[in-house]
Amino acid sequence: MGSLGRAVYTLGSWIRHTGQAMDRLGSTFQAGYYLQDHVSKHRTLMNIYDKSPVVDKDAFIAPSASVIGDVQVGQGSSIWYGSVLRGDVNSISVGSGTNIQDNSLVHVAKTNLSGKVLPTIIGNNVTIGHSAVVHGCIIEDEAFVGMGATLLDGVVVEKHAMVAAGSLVRQDTRIRTGEIWAGNPAKLLRKLTEEEIEFIIKSATNYVNLAKVHAAENAKSFDEIEFEKMLRKKFARRDEEYDSMIGVVRETPPELVLPDNILPEKAQKAVQ
Repeated sequence: MGSLGRAVYTLGSWIRHTGQAMDRLGSTFQAGYYLQDHVSKHRTLMNIYDKSPVVDKDAFIAPSASVIGDVQVGQGSSIWYGSVLRGDVNSISVGSGTNIQDNSLVHVAKTNLSGKVLPTIIGNNVTIGHSAVVHGCIIEDEAFVGMGATLLDGVVVEKHAMVAAGSLVRQDTRIRTGEIWAGNPAKLLRKLTEEEIEFIIKSATNYVNLAKVHAAENAKSFDEIEFEKMLRKKFARRDEEYDSMIGVVRETPPELVLPDNILPEKAQKAVQ
């Protein structure tokens, strides 16, 4: 942010603080008759101390997610609804094309029992399933962490490795390339098949495409949303069999058509 940007940001802060002060003054004058508005103070991106998140312009951060402090999110990555990335006592780095799914938690360790200082480093094209907990870990490129898994301090998940859903991986465990670990505590289950490794890579690509749809939907104005509601209501009453009998052809409005890369059957036809 340049000098002009900082000046504009500072002016905006002053105006907001002034508005808050005027609201408090007005409430005082109204005494016991005023109605207090409870406005959500949620911030998707939040500074802490002198650290602020750095998010690539092509990344998707869901409105209800929280990215706090010293966090970097790379190109094409997605942080889904309800997830928290808290880089307060150390840093979090998320590479490109990675997805951290709904209600997951990523945190760091300033210090632990072994005396290590542990940031969290997540590589490129990584999939972290819903409600996973990742704490002071390293997850290398194209690795997979299943839903509800917990990774404790010092865990390393190597490239093309998988942590099964619901697993608890103990401190300082290393999961090597091509392995799948499962259980509580997690242990080596077996080697991954070639098909499973391909699935890991495909999963990341699918979420990059899906994130674009969610980003576009969240960017729509109120008027656009209401217009699409009207279209859906209109086309919900469409009877294709009756239309074909009377020779009527109705084309679905482009606003109601999902992109080809989101619909598996369309994507397969396009490849063929």
